[in-house]
Amino acid sequence: MSDRFNRRLTLLLKVILITGAALEALQGNWLTAAATFGVVIVTFLPVVLGQTFDVRIPPEFELLAVVFVYASLFLGEVRGYYVKYWWWDSLLHTGSGLLLGIFGFVLVHVMNEKEDLHLSMKPSFVALFAFMFALGMGALWEILEFAIDQTFGTTMQKSGLVDTMWDLIVDGLGALTISILGYGYLSTAGSESFLERWIHHFIIANQRFFPGRKSSSGSDRQ
Repeated sequence: MSDRFNRRLTLLLKVILITGAALEALQGNWLTAAATFGVVIVTFLPVVLGQTFDVRIPPEFELLAVVFVYASLFLGEVRGYYVKYWWWDSLLHTGSGLLLGIFGFVLVHVMNEKEDLHLSMKPSFVALFAFMFALGMGALWEILEFAIDQTFGTTMQKSGLVDTMWDLIVDGLGALTISILGYGYLSTAGSESFLERWIHHFIIANQRFFPGRKSSSGSDRQ
């Protein structure tokens, strides 16, 4: 039921984007229509990447990615939410810290479970990697914003240094949240947080990466 709901909600968001792009095109707003169609293309990246690298993306992971793209690119850039609401940028950066933290945690966790890599990383290192990965990607994004502003005269960084520092701070808070939850997942056998349930779902969907794990329960977790 949860998977079906996540898939339907993901599809609904894509339909809204496609409909919005079509309406903008009919009204002659070609730039907005093109930008919206670009957002639609980006929403399919999780599926494309999953097929390219032969990884099954659980519905909740795809939904998170699509919601973030919808909120940041469509609502933020196309609909001007970054200008209308001063807190929208901070909200999205916190969300990006969460998403990148999840991605970094899952990435290193898969590497840790691959028998042919012969790795045995402690939970504290996996959590630290997830935190640093998310914060590092956030820093790279700020560098990109700076480069675009300097090259094209845009105002992606808004108030400059202050905006950059607050973006990195909320990126770090989102990443720290995931790192703490991830550390708890690896250190205990419980299943109390949303992250633990999502990671267990990822393990079940990609069982070949975790040959030593049972798909029926989480009792054998590290």
